[in-house]
Amino acid sequence: MAKKRTNILADMSSDKNIPAPVAETAPEPSTGGRKRKAGAKTAMQDKKAKVEEVSPSSTTARPKRTAAKKILVGEDEVEDDVVKVKAKSKTTKKATSTATKHVKILPPLEQRTQNTKHRIGAHVSIAGGVHNAIINTVYIGANAFAMFMKNQRKWESKDIDPEHIDFFVKWCEDHKINAAECCLPHGSYLVNLAHPDPAHKKQSYDSFLNDLTRCHRLGIRLYNFHPGNSNATTREEGIITIADNINQAHADPATGKVVTVLETMATLGNTIGGTFTDIAAIIKLVKDKSRVGVCLDTCHVFAAGYDLRTPEAYTRTMNKFDKEIGLEYLKAFHVNDSKAPLFSHRDVHARIGTGYLGLQAFHNLMNDERFHGLPMVLETPSDTLDADGKKVEDKGIWAREIKMLESLVGMDVDSDEFKALDARLQQEGATERERIGDQVKRKAIKDAKPKKATKKAIKNKVESEEDDDEE
Repeated sequence: MAKKRTNILADMSSDKNIPAPVAETAPEPSTGGRKRKAGAKTAMQDKKAKVEEVSPSSTTARPKRTAAKKILVGEDEVEDDVVKVKAKSKTTKKATSTATKHVKILPPLEQRTQNTKHRIGAHVSIAGGVHNAIINTVYIGANAFAMFMKNQRKWESKDIDPEHIDFFVKWCEDHKINAAECCLPHGSYLVNLAHPDPAHKKQSYDSFLNDLTRCHRLGIRLYNFHPGNSNATTREEGIITIADNINQAHADPATGKVVTVLETMATLGNTIGGTFTDIAAIIKLVKDKSRVGVCLDTCHVFAAGYDLRTPEAYTRTMNKFDKEIGLEYLKAFHVNDSKAPLFSHRDVHARIGTGYLGLQAFHNLMNDERFHGLPMVLETPSDTLDADGKKVEDKGIWAREIKMLESLVGMDVDSDEFKALDARLQQEGATERERIGDQVKRKAIKDAKPKKATKKAIKNKVESEEDDDEE
């Protein structure tokens, strides 16, 4: 029997600007939000019913708690690429948690697809506490999610609140979310495990170890991070240092069995991880092979020169990955289109289907049964312009992209539906592709020109020639 398909083109082209729930308080729906179906209850009438679906259940993590709509908020300032919130702590006379606050519950932008083999989601906010990632995941209709384990712009953060752990575990159970399989936390951008300087190395390692420990305490099995860069050392030494840090962390009982997942990178130069060869070299030096893996970022590998756009190109790239690294190490995907062309070495994410990769690349991935069950996390731009031309975040973009990716399974690329969707998305991203493409071309022309020798270079050359003459 043919599978009934929703009109994904109509869904993706709708102009919705629905804000997401942030931290302890979910947002009010905007006037341009999703329309209710005929006969649907109003928000006030449906409020209690939605608590069970989108919020923590009425049974809280602690037996003495009775307020179903209270959740914990964090004591520390939490910053990530989604939201920035500073929680307020208040001293109360009652001997109860000072981190509770009422929340407003909104229905999800899209319903989570049940009984699916695909785990698709996005990088969600933990503002107010790590447990709020679950609310934000359900809000966008996701079956997978990424998050930062703590403030990624600070070297040190307060220890994770034990109550937040309780709520995280409880809400995962309530919403049937298996964090061990579908959560892919992202490491801090400050960390560089390739740094040779003892002080910098310790600082990076301590942050790395702290994240792994938090993952273990939350029951999360995967942890994704950028390998590092060799600015202060050679590439070979940097790779050895990265592997040494991973081995040291694996030997610490506090990290449990968390798998350290190396992310593929877009750039070359001093960045480690821009080739499959780099990743393979690190894995070769890791002692416990069961605790190391790879996250393939579609934008990054494309910018690095690995094509995915046609079935043939996709097959070649995956075969190359298997030959150089091994598909058994592929643990997750970052699902992003690219505003920059192939071999550009530019890390510029685009919404699905609007970039140089195009919709066909994601059709190839979504229909590859080998990767069903792996976390596939969107890191696509989620901003849009409001009536005043100001950039605002619209989590509805992620909700619709998740449904679009799910709809690609079994879709005929020669069908009118696919062709119309592909054409519309390419038109949507045309301006940005042209802008970034022109930048790449200008840089290529500039790099191709003979470089003028500096006075220092000329002096060094003369001295070198004089030394040769003396010999």
